[in-house]
Amino acid sequence: MTTSNKHPDAPWRNFYGRVRGKTLRPKQVDYIEEDLDRLSPGPVDWDVNPERHLLDVAALFGGAPVWLEIGFGGGEHMVHQAATYPEVGIIGCEPFMNAVAMLLGKIREAGVTNLRVHPGDVRNLFDVLPDASIDKAFLLYPDPWPKKKHHKRRFVTPDHLQPLARVMKPGAEFRVATDIPDYVRQTLIEVPKAGFEWLAERPQDWRQPWGDWLSTRYEQKALREGRTPHYLTFRKT
Repeated sequence: MTTSNKHPDAPWRNFYGRVRGKTLRPKQVDYIEEDLDRLSPGPVDWDVNPERHLLDVAALFGGAPVWLEIGFGGGEHMVHQAATYPEVGIIGCEPFMNAVAMLLGKIREAGVTNLRVHPGDVRNLFDVLPDASIDKAFLLYPDPWPKKKHHKRRFVTPDHLQPLARVMKPGAEFRVATDIPDYVRQTLIEVPKAGFEWLAERPQDWRQPWGDWLSTRYEQKALREGRTPHYLTFRKT
């Protein structure tokens, strides 16, 4: 499927993930109707920002450092980070509306206020983020697209990594977690090409999670099924 960019000048972008799953519960519909606009980082998609005006990221969180989580899934890691680091602002990007509804419920429950949510393609967000505006980024258990012919759909391709590198500050940290060995291989090949260096110095550096890690439901599923998580840390050069 393609992204829902309605403006005639919008670039044509393939998007292969789901945007809807099971019917939302009434309470989840309320979360989206009552909270999503308030938590928006600003005008992102082409139909609302066809001129591609840049977001004022500095004003979004009062000048605080800004982190980005790409594909936040159920949202538990993002909310955990927001609660652990109230002095930073975090933007989460996720096109799957069922996951967005789950996150909004967790935000209400936790009472965190330093989060913003874009329910769509992260490439549209990259379009309107200023250069060197992101201090840290997370890519946690992304869709593995296991078939070889589908590897070009993975996030760790130039179509995604080049704009990510543009918006990240020099020295900014990029964390990747995956349980798929071939995704590790592709990540270690493609991410350095985009302008990052891998920070591992010994095997423990990619076998052990980060000190502030919260294991997600996707990771728990991987462990139950006998797959080994890998934790890769890169620095923008």
